[in-house]
Amino acid sequence: MTVPAEHALALAAVLFSIGLAGVLARRNIIFMLLSIEVMLNSAGLAFISAGYMHGHPDGQVMFIFILAMAAAEVVVGLSLALRIYGSFKSLDADAASSMRG
Repeated sequence: MTVPAEHALALAAVLFSIGLAGVLARRNIIFMLLSIEVMLNSAGLAFISAGYMHGHPDGQVMFIFILAMAAAEVVVGLSLALRIYGSFKSLDADAASSMRG
């Protein structure tokens, strides 16, 4: 038994909405990074299910690129979180607004 592609696209939309709400509602940098990861994974699910609907493997190829981008986002995001915590002793995103370059 297979899941219809429309259900997978609806799940991707719900997951993206949850991730967007997490980014907008939370002020903690770690939770914001996790919400961005949820959004990226939902975009990957949408690519895979759309590729399945049309019978092309392009969605799977795009998901590999999304995974690589997510790995780079984690590296940069965690390094910024460590820098902000080292400077302000807090992971609050509002503390980063007072940083000077």
